[in-house]
Amino acid sequence: MLSLFICGTAVTSQYLAEQYKVNTPMLQSFTNYCLLLLVYTTMLALRTDNESFLQILKRRWWKYILLGLADVEANYMIVKAYQYTTLTSVQLLDCFGIPVLMALSWFILRARYRLIHFIAVAVCLLGVGTMVGADILAGRQEGEDSRRDVEVTGCSSTCTSCPAKRSNVVIGDVLVLLGASLYAISNVSEEYIVKNLSRVEFLGMVGLFGTIISALQLAIVEYRDIARIQWNWKIALLFMAFALCMFGLYSFMPVVIKVTSATSVNLGILTADLYSLFFGLFLFCYKGIT
Repeated sequence: MLSLFICGTAVTSQYLAEQYKVNTPMLQSFTNYCLLLLVYTTMLALRTDNESFLQILKRRWWKYILLGLADVEANYMIVKAYQYTTLTSVQLLDCFGIPVLMALSWFILRARYRLIHFIAVAVCLLGVGTMVGADILAGRQEGEDSRRDVEVTGCSSTCTSCPAKRSNVVIGDVLVLLGASLYAISNVSEEYIVKNLSRVEFLGMVGLFGTIISALQLAIVEYRDIARIQWNWKIALLFMAFALCMFGLYSFMPVVIKVTSATSVNLGILTADLYSLFFGLFLFCYKGIT
């Protein structure tokens, strides 16, 4: 179910970026944090047992600011990457978060792993290298096709609206790798909080500080992009679907992490890559490169 939620966020982000040229990753994340704020921060504020809302803020406010910042920027980078690379590349490259997560769990949560786990990490890193190499080759091939089109049509290579313009997929790959690393930090923190404190506290604090941080970044970075959106019911529906998938992912992931671990969850949700591959093949008509 978590994999389906992840796939839903990926497909809606790709549709917004590719079909409707809507490049507002912070606005997409902001809608999710607002839902978390309305539901879980309200629940936390009304809670009467354990620590009160004000006590939590007083004791751990700076820790939740750092956690919120890592989570917000991870979401921003991953969604931003869809402007530069493909759905399948993003979903496959985010497995880079697994070795980062295992390293953080080793030092922070004192988790210990067997040889098979390290072999799995090596496979993940090999896959990351393969995907980056494939995207570089794809960019070179697209660049050659672009040059041929310029020679035939006489179109200037500096024209930003030209379909033959080479896209820099490496930027998208780097954004995914950075976002996956920040997700690993967020997931390790999540495991510690839900196992030692509470699920509602984690979601409530992430909702509060995530909303504040994303709102500030939204006002600074994306106000022009938002003003250029040609709103219609399809775009609004895609935004709504993204927010609901993200809200479902955030709501249920702590439940699974509490009974397993952040590493197990991230290994399990690799099935999202398979779902995304099917969507990429049938919805976005992706093809292999020879």
